[in-house]
Amino acid sequence: MGKPNVLFVLTIDTEEEWQWDDEFPQHDCSVDNVEKLPAFQAFCQSLGIRPTYFVDYAVANNDDGSRILREFVNTKQAEVGAHLHPWCNPPYFGKTTEAESHVINLPEEQVVQKLDELNRVINEKIGVTPRSFRSGRWGMKGKTLELLTSRGITVDSSVYPFYENPFFHCKGAPSTPYYPSFDNALAPGEQQNIMELPVTAGFNVKNFSKADKIHSTLSKPPFSTLRAVGLLWHTKILKKIYLSPELSDTKSMIELSDTCLDKQHDVIHMYLHSSSLIDGVTGLLNVDNAYELICSRIAQFLAHLEAKANVSYCTISEAAARLKAKEGAVTTRLPRGQHCG
Repeated sequence: MGKPNVLFVLTIDTEEEWQWDDEFPQHDCSVDNVEKLPAFQAFCQSLGIRPTYFVDYAVANNDDGSRILREFVNTKQAEVGAHLHPWCNPPYFGKTTEAESHVINLPEEQVVQKLDELNRVINEKIGVTPRSFRSGRWGMKGKTLELLTSRGITVDSSVYPFYENPFFHCKGAPSTPYYPSFDNALAPGEQQNIMELPVTAGFNVKNFSKADKIHSTLSKPPFSTLRAVGLLWHTKILKKIYLSPELSDTKSMIELSDTCLDKQHDVIHMYLHSSSLIDGVTGLLNVDNAYELICSRIAQFLAHLEAKANVSYCTISEAAARLKAKEGAVTTRLPRGQHCG
């Protein structure tokens, strides 16, 4: 039996850096991490990756950030999508609370104004009209999907599979691409104007749904006090894994992708934050030489993936277009290691 065909997508939340346990920054945000982007883009191109940069207001409105990203777009080697951080994206409506940092919890009229301002600055300073979107801090609802569609967005990546916190959740949503309902963004619907293309997430066992139920139960009292989830992780009985070189080491990412290939997933979707490309600025990846570690993990992961599958490298919009074209007919896959056209 031959190797399966799979699309590989890498998305980067391209944003300001700050310590995530501090207050949300509003003005004069630091975006020093954009200085790493040219080297990272060259690294991606050396591997055939066609990255998608989800760009927020702080980066798009910065002269260096917008210049660097405009160069990527002009070479047609990357895509720029929109990334809405409510706290630093005008117009402002007071201090951003933890709940309001998630776009899903904002009044829709605020989302409209902030999205339009974000799209304006991306268009004016980078020279593109975004066709893809990811909400800051994840989460999506049907009304916002309708808004995105009205602004020409054709692919969203705001659903974070198997995730919940006190302010929103993505529980029960498909972990593979789907057309979301405008009544319930976490469920498939009839519309086909915008596709949801979630990041790759799951477990080291094939039955993701059953594994998630077990994981969720053990994450809550009284089991949480016994650290049952940590015990299952360390014994490798049950591991919840997100395909991100910030959160997962190479071995764990390979475990997840192998399981996804066994489940015949069409897309392997990795993500990271641009702020993790410099050391010690967010609290997420507290290591020395974070840039080198991230690149090493990506390269090692892709060497394994190419050994296991015929890989086509796509931006997120290219991947959505390929998936849509596949629905009604059998399509010809690109040879191993080539990119989508």
